[in-house]
Amino acid sequence: QVIKCKAAVLWEANKPFSIEEVEVAPPKEHEVRIKIIASGICRSDDHVISGALVMPFPIILGHEAAGVVESVGQGVTSVKPGDKVIPLFVPQCEECKSCLNTKGNLCSKTDLGTSGGLMPDGTTRFTCKGKAIYHFLGTSTFTEYTVVHESAVAKIDSAAPLEKVCLIGCGFSTGYGAALQTAKVEPGSTCAVFGLGGVGLSVVMGCKAAGASRIIAVDINKDKFAKAKQLGATDCINPKDFNKPIHEVLIEMTGGGVDYSFEVIGRTDTMTAALACCHYNYGVSVIVGVPPAAQKITFDPMLLFSGRSWKGSVFGGWKSKDAVPKLVDDYMKKKFVLDPLITHTLPWTKINEGFDLLRTGK
Repeated sequence: QVIKCKAAVLWEANKPFSIEEVEVAPPKEHEVRIKIIASGICRSDDHVISGALVMPFPIILGHEAAGVVESVGQGVTSVKPGDKVIPLFVPQCEECKSCLNTKGNLCSKTDLGTSGGLMPDGTTRFTCKGKAIYHFLGTSTFTEYTVVHESAVAKIDSAAPLEKVCLIGCGFSTGYGAALQTAKVEPGSTCAVFGLGGVGLSVVMGCKAAGASRIIAVDINKDKFAKAKQLGATDCINPKDFNKPIHEVLIEMTGGGVDYSFEVIGRTDTMTAALACCHYNYGVSVIVGVPPAAQKITFDPMLLFSGRSWKGSVFGGWKSKDAVPKLVDDYMKKKFVLDPLITHTLPWTKINEGFDLLRTGK
């Protein structure tokens, strides 16, 4: 049965979302149709609007959500109608090289970097005004109903509050895992976190959970400092307060550089600063923010020759289908908090206002 429902369609770049009636096709073999209950707004969605992340239009964005299974296609065994679920923008097919390797988590079935905007079979499940609408990262959560592949959905605890655990679908897991999984922060270590949005704050929480003794939070918006301290930051610094490069400030503050640094903004200048501020010999710097399209980094190779490591992290290094239900369980056991990451709760027809709040740093 085709479902007619409302969705926020982005017809072209740099324009607001348009709330439209869309048709959502039934799930095909190994697909799941989900009623979306709650969706977070992530900077990666905004990167598509601005053109920093290149995707085809028209498109239904959104990739950080939680919902309830409405129906399943043939052959689906891991979920059934009525199950509470989180869609996974990094799927877990359990067959590709990344899925089979213990160190890997970026499944080859992901739409990240391919910008196909289609289901694995090369078609779309969304139609609006007779036009095919593209999917985003295999999830597309800014709609009342969406269809995902079975490899891109995780069944979670039926008691979990969906309006909170939706953050485990991207922002929280991405930041928390960057510290715990990708960097493997050790007790007593020193960390620097560039960018204190929802993901940056989740990195702070991960560093704290790992037992870091010093967590230096860096942002040009000082309004973010109170919350960063509440979640575990020991120092908060604003690059605008100094007349020298921020990496030099951090090297001085720590007597030679931090053990771990995290770039959680998605800018090439801060990526280079984060690399330069970690210890020249054993420092590890992790890129968490989505890099802007068509920009390159030029740096002195001596920065790496002396022993530093430069790493990337997608979805916090977690194997999505395995980790998401466990992270939800940890939340239910109060091993971490999500409430401080939620600043506003809006009816989804106010999605454009939500993006304005994101862009103004609120």
